[in-house]
Amino acid sequence: MPSPAPSPPPAAGAPRRPQGAAVTLIGPAATPPTPALPMRETVTSFLRRLGHISILFYRSIFVLFQRPLEHREVVAQMELIGVKSTGLVAITGLFVGMVMALQFAIGLQKFGGMEYTGRVVALSFSRELAPTLTAVIVGGRIGAGVAAELGSMSVTEQIDAIRALGSDPIKKLVMPRLVATTIVMPVLSMFSLVIGFFGAMVVSSLQFGIPMSFFYHSALDSVTMNDFLNGFLKTPVFGALIALVGCHFGLDTSGGTQGVGRATTYAVVVISVSVLVTDYFLTAFFSFLLPR
Repeated sequence: MPSPAPSPPPAAGAPRRPQGAAVTLIGPAATPPTPALPMRETVTSFLRRLGHISILFYRSIFVLFQRPLEHREVVAQMELIGVKSTGLVAITGLFVGMVMALQFAIGLQKFGGMEYTGRVVALSFSRELAPTLTAVIVGGRIGAGVAAELGSMSVTEQIDAIRALGSDPIKKLVMPRLVATTIVMPVLSMFSLVIGFFGAMVVSSLQFGIPMSFFYHSALDSVTMNDFLNGFLKTPVFGALIALVGCHFGLDTSGGTQGVGRATTYAVVVISVSVLVTDYFLTAFFSFLLPR
């Protein structure tokens, strides 16, 4: 019986495998799965970004009154952020007011309390819907624009060029946007309140027969100054938050055009979530400070 052919000798320098040792397959099937991001790294990243945003706010306030004053840039940003957002605010406020009037009137009609529609709509709009909804909708637009603009400047090294010329990017880029957004957000919120209330008044009159004068006077009788301030005082905080988050993600951009897209997406998501989270704490604070 012929003996089996001997195996070829190993190449020079190759490690010898002892006889009987198991062969370990190395390939895609043996690749261990990528571990999920630990909770510690997530918390660390959140705290790092929170610290950067806090430092950005402090430096913006520090350079606010340093000469030269960037008043022209502040006015330009107010036009870009505020005036060009009025169409979006008008459409959003008008249709939200109409929907709110429709929903409340139908619900109250079942209990014979349709005359309270104006009071409920006015309270909900003045305390919550006008400031918060305006901040979420307009904040997404403003934050995306700021993050994309500053992100493009970051990846094309324009911000480094500003530093090389002896200027401070915080004073030239961040501070005007922070001031402009803090100023225009209360104005946009007031505009949204007026437009939304008008839409609710028209729907209540045309569809449910509630006289406009009765709707108007019943709303004024139910809304107090504390109700108005409870919503109005939130808007400067929302404006500062929108500007700081958008500027942070824009200045922290890297990786070319893909990095600009990621920064824009992150800015919109973080602004929306931050406004809603901050709204809870501000509502609790002002409800304690300004009781009805």
